[in-house]
Amino acid sequence: MAAGETLEKYAKRQGTLPVDEVCAIVKQIADAVHAAHSVGIVHRDLKPDNVMYDPATRQVKLLDFGIATDTDIAPEQRLTRAGFFVGTLMYVAPEALSGELVGPLADQYSLATIAYFLLTGCLPFTAKTPREMFSQLLSQPAIALNQAKPGLRFPQSVENVIMRALSKEPQKRYTDVIAFAGDFCQASAAKPEQEQSGFVSKLTSMFRKKD
Repeated sequence: MAAGETLEKYAKRQGTLPVDEVCAIVKQIADAVHAAHSVGIVHRDLKPDNVMYDPATRQVKLLDFGIATDTDIAPEQRLTRAGFFVGTLMYVAPEALSGELVGPLADQYSLATIAYFLLTGCLPFTAKTPREMFSQLLSQPAIALNQAKPGLRFPQSVENVIMRALSKEPQKRYTDVIAFAGDFCQASAAKPEQEQSGFVSKLTSMFRKKD
């Protein structure tokens, strides 16, 4: 048995986690998931309850590849999956709701949802029932990270990374989970003056273009 407890229990007990701790967790999960993706396996059920976490060492162990699927599955096998989806609804990517076989970008969406939950103690949607959740996942954008909980604010760069990975359209997300985790940790480590400097640089560039 892996040391520690499930990330779900730990996060609920803590309420919210500091950004640097979330970075350490996300990076390890991304590494494990990317290794699976590299051999054609999609986890499809990423959620805090499927992650063992030892806060003393910040070590993560990913569990339950029970519903993981080979992305090269034959068309006739794929048809047997039509009409239903697997995974926990709160963390499932919108494209999985069709019942079709999902790709690696679905795991990225789930990992971004985990990061959102760890940072805020909330989920990107406010649905109270599975039916509402199903509807919101299909028709509504995720709640912006800085609107998740009153009084809780993050650098804009952190919000941008999370919300990109939570895009409804898979092609608008990062190319893979490693790219997402890398940008998330880079944004998490940025100091306020770096954030401001980047913003000023963008404004300066915009005015130059107008000239």
